[in-house]
Amino acid sequence: MTIRTIHDHGQHYRPRMACLKKVEALVVEMQDPKSGLKFEEQKLVTTTVPHAIAGQDIHAWIVNRLKLDAEEAKAFGTMMVAYGYIYPLQDHKRLILKVDASLYRFQTPYFWPVQHWRAEDTDYAIYLAKRNIRKKGVLELYEQEHYNNLHKWMNHKWDFIVMQAKEQYRAGKERKKSDRVVLDCQERAYWVVHRPPPRTASAMDYGLDRLIDPNAEEVTGERPVVWSVQWHLLVKFSSTFKNHDPFLAPCLPSNPWLTDDITYWELNLPRVEVPTKMRVERWTFNFMELLNDPCGRADFRLFLKKEFSGENLAFWEACEDLKWGSAEAMKEKAEHIYKMFLAPGAPRWVNIDGKTMDITVKGLVHPHRYVLDAAQTHIFMLMKKDTFGRYMKSPVFKDAQKKALSPQPHTFTDAQLEQNARNRKPGIHPIILHQQEEEEKAKLAASGPVDIKQIMSKLDRRTDLKK
Repeated sequence: MTIRTIHDHGQHYRPRMACLKKVEALVVEMQDPKSGLKFEEQKLVTTTVPHAIAGQDIHAWIVNRLKLDAEEAKAFGTMMVAYGYIYPLQDHKRLILKVDASLYRFQTPYFWPVQHWRAEDTDYAIYLAKRNIRKKGVLELYEQEHYNNLHKWMNHKWDFIVMQAKEQYRAGKERKKSDRVVLDCQERAYWVVHRPPPRTASAMDYGLDRLIDPNAEEVTGERPVVWSVQWHLLVKFSSTFKNHDPFLAPCLPSNPWLTDDITYWELNLPRVEVPTKMRVERWTFNFMELLNDPCGRADFRLFLKKEFSGENLAFWEACEDLKWGSAEAMKEKAEHIYKMFLAPGAPRWVNIDGKTMDITVKGLVHPHRYVLDAAQTHIFMLMKKDTFGRYMKSPVFKDAQKKALSPQPHTFTDAQLEQNARNRKPGIHPIILHQQEEEEKAKLAASGPVDIKQIMSKLDRRTDLKK
């Protein structure tokens, strides 16, 4: 039996490969002795670093060579720093191009991202162990946390890691001081790119590996595809969502990834008192966008409550909770949903056809996560075709549109941006958001209608236990 490995550990099947090859050619041109940048030796603390260059010189060269304006050139230079082609010598954790006298160096091609090998945890553990030896146990907080985790995960081969670190440290001490400083800077810059500090955007995040090469000239498939239809759907989707994509349209009031101002995130938390106009506009795109937004779902629930048909949304949410909830309570949840929404005389009875009811009742003999899918789909389509259109024309939705916020764009000076970076706050932890969602669900459950039969049965059980 032959096992063929289709997993590629390099950049070959990643969509940015063609772009990075062009950047690589430009980096080579920037280092050309005749037409490229002029390098000088610079004093860094007590060490002289060769081939250093100021950020303003890099910026000026990009403007002249690519005929860009100042902002575009700065963004392109920042991209080169973020991908590790150029690295800062002073503020090494901020992977941006500063248009001032800040010093930078070109990374050696061995550490370029187009190399067909990925940053392994073993190599990172050796680097941290070597750094731990050199710094005598004084690492930065995030490095110390990574060091402890790697020590725990790789305990079976930690002796090998420490031995390699000692050998590299001993070999480094034999080099000249200037060469040793340059090599340390190169290695540190590489790991800042591939293992960035917390709350720092990483340019190396690329998503899942692809099984086909997107840069190939021709891709053949077994099933014929009507490309005109696919292109039409893609164009329609792009034109609908383009103003809501932070890569294609500006974030209001400002882009938190560029300004370190978290107002945009605060205005777009899952649950806010008053949503933004862009967020309310997104509810009109399709019914699923409305349901996926907690604020939109709450507004839709208010509309259904006024129409005395809130049981449809409550049933759909209960089915979602069954799908994604814990396995232990799955059987109890399925029985509770049936008694609450589907059984004859149920407190919040929903109207489904006989065929769907038969499928559901048969499935409840051996309940599983998707046992209520047929009934949930029936109710979903009912709300989508009938209720959603009436909601869009209702005073409830129009009132939400009137109250929606329209934040004004922020204008920050360079000094304010520096101050924002120093005062950077940690994001809200996902666990806290989950706790807030659970509290919201508990409040909704407490405010909903009560199943009298279930309460009476519980009281009867308690009475029997007392006897």
